[in-house]
Amino acid sequence: MESFFLIKPGEILLKKDNQQEFIRRLRQQIHLRMAGITHNIESFPGRFFITVDENDRDRTIFVLSHCPGLNGFSEAVKCAKKTDDILAAAVLVASKAAGLGKTSFKVETRRSDKSFPLGSYEMSALAGETVLAATPSLRVDVHNPAFTINIEIRERAYVYGFPEDGPRGLPTGSSGKGLLLLSGGIDSPVAGYMMAKRGLLLECIYFHAYPYTSDEARKKVERLATRLAAWTGSLRLWVIPFTETQMAIKKNAEPEASTMMLRTAMMEAADKVAHRINAKAIITGESLGQVASQTVENLAITQSATGLPVLRPLIGIDKEDTVKTAQRIGTYEISILPYEDCCVLFSPKHPLLKPPRGKSIEAYASLGLSPLIDESIAAASVQRYGYKDVVSEYGH
Repeated sequence: MESFFLIKPGEILLKKDNQQEFIRRLRQQIHLRMAGITHNIESFPGRFFITVDENDRDRTIFVLSHCPGLNGFSEAVKCAKKTDDILAAAVLVASKAAGLGKTSFKVETRRSDKSFPLGSYEMSALAGETVLAATPSLRVDVHNPAFTINIEIRERAYVYGFPEDGPRGLPTGSSGKGLLLLSGGIDSPVAGYMMAKRGLLLECIYFHAYPYTSDEARKKVERLATRLAAWTGSLRLWVIPFTETQMAIKKNAEPEASTMMLRTAMMEAADKVAHRINAKAIITGESLGQVASQTVENLAITQSATGLPVLRPLIGIDKEDTVKTAQRIGTYEISILPYEDCCVLFSPKHPLLKPPRGKSIEAYASLGLSPLIDESIAAASVQRYGYKDVVSEYGH
């Protein structure tokens, strides 16, 4: 037996001259995530279709629900553009819904092929009558139905009953590559997810200050990277040993400026790695005013260490909204594990909130951290997470 899915691309259909490039990337991403599974992808104007073995149905649903560029999808029945075949498919969809305990329905028809003899309203009415006759447990409710039987009459006919939402946005890689500063907290994975939905291919950088941060903290970040790979298809994680740099800051910087200096050093390191991997932007989970290092003044100083765009998708988002997103994308329960990162462990009691920009940049330069940062990058370990790792993490 086979499972057949109708897929609805979204924003890419608004593109004009380069629409085909976006479509190519979306198909490529679906193929990448379906590696190891026999599948067939077809594309027609406004729709994709994928056919898989019924045993791979759950894996396919997982892939489609985590693939940016898709507005929605549904398991569907395809048939010839013949009235009797369409009605039989509608009864099949209705029977499955009734078996799940659904009691009311309506029918909606979209007739792209205007040569089809019945109009949309006529097809919907006929399908409704046929379904009622075949499944007496169902009733029509056009205002608040338990499910809708959707009929699309295009190059052939498609009938489906339970559409699911996709991530929306743009296909991975269509907006270039970005480097995410990934900590073990709640915010940075959400920031990465939000930029992945805008088409950025992600690589991540994590600063590890062993023995002041534990191996458990590192493993926590590795799991977060794997969960982010569900949305990007794959990614690489740079683990930067940052103990020497951090100790130099603690020894030589003013205590109240230490967090700002550490953040600036991290930005300098991220800038160097970003240029090495040809990333076009740096991404952080910073939100304005959330902590002392995220005042406008501090953000301006830390950003001075790079000439690349610094993308902060959470900059104006309330923490509760960020938590809700983290819960929805499956990172929250990992982020709240009690293993603190190096920023928390070295935070001063009274950090600077509004330091003078010029003097602070001069103070950072006087620390002479660049050689230590170069050494830490040279000693970095790089781990790649592909979709096999994602499948293992999620148990598919």
